[in-house]
Amino acid sequence: MTGSNQSFRAIPAVDLKGGRCVQLVGGRPEEERVSLPDPLEVAAGWVEKGFRTLHVVDLDAALGTGDHRDLIGTLARELTVDLQVGGGIRDAARAGELLESGARRIIVGTRAVEDRGWLEDLAARWPHRVVVAADIRNGAVLRKGWTESAGVQVGEFLEGLGALPLAGVLCTDVGREGQLQGMDREGVEEVLGHTSHPVWISGGVTTMDDLRFLDEAGAVGAVLGMALYTGALDANQVAEEFGG
Repeated sequence: MTGSNQSFRAIPAVDLKGGRCVQLVGGRPEEERVSLPDPLEVAAGWVEKGFRTLHVVDLDAALGTGDHRDLIGTLARELTVDLQVGGGIRDAARAGELLESGARRIIVGTRAVEDRGWLEDLAARWPHRVVVAADIRNGAVLRKGWTESAGVQVGEFLEGLGALPLAGVLCTDVGREGQLQGMDREGVEEVLGHTSHPVWISGGVTTMDDLRFLDEAGAVGAVLGMALYTGALDANQVAEEFGG
């Protein structure tokens, strides 16, 4: 089966923490359900299965506890796929560094939510290479590594991004992240209804049916974490149908 959106892609997450590849439950740093020692080996494994895009997040940079820029550069050099990279991008220098090191797109969260002028400058400097992360819990946008509400609902926030030359938006349902309990389909439809930008969805995507739903609904892609790492989703099947 192929969905209506021919460009729809499933994207494995490669989350970096302490030099390892991890998966967190609900975005909580203290709750690691998956911890693998060699992120390059993990990433290369996804590429070998047929995934053409990887979603790399520097959790240490996001939390202010470290930095994986050298490792991200290595991933970009060693792997012949698109990388979208996020985590701790709070100034133009780091954004430029990641793009120059080989990232196809960068993902900006907290500062993009808090500082509209900075986001406008960033998008103007690198048009169609900046993805805005709208991390949400119960429809409210979060900031600071999912620890605080930004005081705005996701629909209003997304509508405010309409005029910017973005590569897209990434909406992560934090309450469902890493839980393997399914996704909020009504919430996804609401998100898609509030923006004309390409939309990646993350959080609770657990079944092939979820992926087909996102494809039909008009999302451009899904970022997959726990479901791939635990085998809840068959990686070979996902890559064959939606690897890109």
